[in-house]
Amino acid sequence: MPNTKSAIRRVKRVKRQSLVNKLRRSRYKLAIKKINKLVEKKDIQGINKFFPSFQSELMRIAKTGVVKRENASRKIARIFKKIKKINK
Repeated sequence: MPNTKSAIRRVKRVKRQSLVNKLRRSRYKLAIKKINKLVEKKDIQGINKFFPSFQSELMRIAKTGVVKRENASRKIARIFKKIKKINK
């Protein structure tokens, strides 16, 4: 249990921030699942429509530090590679 006033405030802040991070992690995973589903279906039109927002979403989440930038970049690169393979 926190004893000082600042420690009590810190506990509240951490609890609030944990919820925000959980939401961000969820959005990250959902975006990856959605793009993977589109790639699986080979829905080129859907991919072209969703890919820019997918990229933006991942980098926005990476910017906050929920996942590392390298991790998000790697995911984007691998998905892009799959998309290029479909377009051939």
